[in-house]
Amino acid sequence: MKRQLPLWLTLLFLAAFAVEGVRAQQTDLLPELVRRVKPAVVSIITYDSHGEMKMTGSGFFIRPGEVITNLHVIDGAHHAEIRTFDGKGKTYTVRGISGVDEEGDLALLNIEMPEARARTLELAADVPDEGEKIFVIGNPLRLEGSVSDGIVSAVREVPSLGKIIQITAPISPGNSGSPVFNMRGEVIGVVTIKVTNGQNISLALGAQRVTELKAGKLQTFEQLSARSKENQKAEAVSEWWYQNGLNSLWLGRYENALGYFENAVNKNPNRAEAWIQVGYCQVKQGKNRDAIKAFKQALKLRPNSYEAYNKLGDAYYYAGSFYEALAAYRQAARLRPEFAETYFNLAMTYLELEDRSAALAESRILQPLDKGLYEKLMNEIQR
Repeated sequence: MKRQLPLWLTLLFLAAFAVEGVRAQQTDLLPELVRRVKPAVVSIITYDSHGEMKMTGSGFFIRPGEVITNLHVIDGAHHAEIRTFDGKGKTYTVRGISGVDEEGDLALLNIEMPEARARTLELAADVPDEGEKIFVIGNPLRLEGSVSDGIVSAVREVPSLGKIIQITAPISPGNSGSPVFNMRGEVIGVVTIKVTNGQNISLALGAQRVTELKAGKLQTFEQLSARSKENQKAEAVSEWWYQNGLNSLWLGRYENALGYFENAVNKNPNRAEAWIQVGYCQVKQGKNRDAIKAFKQALKLRPNSYEAYNKLGDAYYYAGSFYEALAAYRQAARLRPEFAETYFNLAMTYLELEDRSAALAESRILQPLDKGLYEKLMNEIQR
């Protein structure tokens, strides 16, 4: 008579096979993803006026003939070219720069190449979760097409920049401008090397910032260099303090950042974004009343700043002034109706006021704008 295995033992075997299947699938997934997205990643080589190599970096196609990289990769170059990683690799000339985001350290390059040759990448719509697996493809130390992987170790917000993503994937000089991918092959950020106390910190600017960089009038490398020199002369001291403040913010060092930003506004009291950064750092340190003053100063200089109103709402919220927070958030929503975070903030404030129906009304506006924030809000509403 044929013996049958006990039910619990059969289920145990099936579970073990299922786990092994998932592990095998995960093992196979990364090489497959790399093969799919790598042709859209490029190395960037810049040259001086004598044709000598100046710097190398990384970039990627977001549209045919348009490559995203870090602005500092091409800073001071006389001309540049890109090299693709598909097949044996192809080299193409950079016509010029069609878009610049100085604060975000981004540049949009216009490439002289057949449109059919370009492979493009998709930008992720959602902010990644901490602990999420990622991988990076780039040109570290001129080792073209190198792949490294890791996880998202932190996601921070920097006003006027957006989300900053800290990753554990090893990053080296030459990786600047590399795309950071999630495990769906979407770009979640752009690598920017930041060196602090002699150590490289692996940081990336969130993909949302890339979507905001649009192609405009094409400018040459000479025009870009001339503009950069003019900017350096004007308000050079204030800019030095401001940029060091941003570097500290990237790393989440709010106390250091506040000192830099306070010096920046002392040197140039008319810089609205510096006042916003002062207020943001003060909120992070629990100095909410001081932050309210800083955001109001920013709004005197820039009355239509949705970001200043949104952050002013945060300062009022953490100070326990919920009706004032609602008023500030509503102004932010009026100025930028598509800004999802404001509706999340409005709903959370209504919850503090125990007005669940008003919070649900905000959730319905939020749902089509940001699925991740909507789910987070619903978890709070259902508590």
